[in-house]
Amino acid sequence: MITEEYTLTEKQIEFYHKKGYLGVENVLSDKEVNDLRQVTSEFIEKSRNVTESDDVFDLEPEHSQDNPQLRRIKNPFKQHPVYKASLHHERILTIVSQLIGYGLRCNGHKLNLKLDKLGSPVQWHQDWAFYPHTNDDLLAVGVAIDDMNTENGCLMVIPGSHKGKIYSHHQNGKFIGAITDSEFKPEGAVPIELKAGGISIHHVRMLHGSAINTSDKPRRLLLAQYCALDAWPLIQLGKANDVLEQFKGEIVQGDINIEPRLTEIPVRIPAPGEDKPSSIYSQQLELENPSIEIKDSQRVN
Repeated sequence: MITEEYTLTEKQIEFYHKKGYLGVENVLSDKEVNDLRQVTSEFIEKSRNVTESDDVFDLEPEHSQDNPQLRRIKNPFKQHPVYKASLHHERILTIVSQLIGYGLRCNGHKLNLKLDKLGSPVQWHQDWAFYPHTNDDLLAVGVAIDDMNTENGCLMVIPGSHKGKIYSHHQNGKFIGAITDSEFKPEGAVPIELKAGGISIHHVRMLHGSAINTSDKPRRLLLAQYCALDAWPLIQLGKANDVLEQFKGEIVQGDINIEPRLTEIPVRIPAPGEDKPSSIYSQQLELENPSIEIKDSQRVN
């Protein structure tokens, strides 16, 4: 149900469709933000006893028991109910529904952390390169657990780039999760700066990335990818019934639609790549000419 309190303005909706991104303040309450911070701090503490990245924790190269440095919690909605609550948050669903329609599916989620004076960068890329669908009514919502600004490595986007070309994310014939096209220049990039409790939204084809955290404040961002229900992934392995059950299990709002909407959009299949990629961070380590600075210590996997 869409209520006036949560309704985007026509100007905001127009801005998203024209520019490909949006920042919305005051979506979560102070209590909800504090709950997310508390649970996240508990996961950081748990990571002390983890020595290498696994199915839950993605560790910074500098990580140690004495100085836990966690850069990603994988599949957070499966790890704790406080995280999962954001996936079904009334305000978030209402906002997303106004941009890509009522029926929604979530095809991925993670919590990216940039702890103080650290935080691995994310090189420029397009989410579309990772999971092409039959149409591009897909977007990512980022819940700001902390104030998010340029100093602590907030999300950067290039306005309007969601209407442009699909860049190559392949290097030497291998998918590495970062733009490798020599024609690409990150010109016109802008930061999405938000207060804690706000959300960022960016289109699946949006050019985006984030730099190292140079401040003494953390930047923790809970991300969920929402898809219109008539957008079907182009790469799905397994039997038809298995694929259907997986699709149903990802539905957040509405009923399954087995008639995909097809649109004419350029696509590159994200293969071949790592057999078992740990995360975008491990994929991007092989990038020969990164456009976002990487510390020497972060080059060690």
